[in-house]
Amino acid sequence: MEYTIQKFANIAGISTRTLRYYDEIGLLSPARTSSSGYRIYGQWEVDQLQQILFYRELGVNLEVIRKIITDPTFDRIQALQKHLKRLLDRREQLDLLIANAEQTIALAEGRRTTMSDREKFEGFKERMIDENETAYGKEIRNKYGDDSVHKSNKRLQKMTEKEYEDWTHLGNEVKVTLAKAFQTGNPASDIAQKAAALHKRWLAFTWDKYTSEAHAELAQMYVDDERFKAFYDTEHPGTAEFLRDAIHIYTGFRV
Repeated sequence: MEYTIQKFANIAGISTRTLRYYDEIGLLSPARTSSSGYRIYGQWEVDQLQQILFYRELGVNLEVIRKIITDPTFDRIQALQKHLKRLLDRREQLDLLIANAEQTIALAEGRRTTMSDREKFEGFKERMIDENETAYGKEIRNKYGDDSVHKSNKRLQKMTEKEYEDWTHLGNEVKVTLAKAFQTGNPASDIAQKAAALHKRWLAFTWDKYTSEAHAELAQMYVDDERFKAFYDTEHPGTAEFLRDAIHIYTGFRV
């Protein structure tokens, strides 16, 4: 079946302006142009747009999407399977958040008399996972793969309240130690290497499998990604680079 740009935009729930822009940047072009000058889209374009919208829903930027779907090795079925897995993971997280919100409202309104600390805690963990997925999911999944991210989220979901407290405490210890180490200006100093070792322990709480190389790559991402860099550089600009250098020395890897 073929569609004019207006009909195609209507069934896809996007604007004709968006379709024209996709054509301009080489992301999705019409199958042909009619004798009257209308852009005509066919089944192949329908399938391609479906992929594009899946990736957009997952937060992937247009340039990355273009590179993915124009790659000669692009496997549509495999891509759909990955989309499905991500969506199922997101649904599971949302279902838990919805249930937790409903329980909290019921408690506040008096329709429920008790809500255990564990139930409140479970909702908090799910909210953290959802926020991290929204903020950093694309970069982390591109670097480490869907399976690694899924396993990491599962480890966080299964944390006991005590384990979560220990993980949070360790994260704060990393920050304090890193701040002291930064004052030395030497990423090879004992205290800087202590910060790198603490960071490794902090990662071990959620990582399914630790490797020195992956640790070094993550440290580099702290510098390359402006959001991570801003987090570490809040009080002292240059801290992200200092942590990266300390971790690279600690792991013996440089990316």
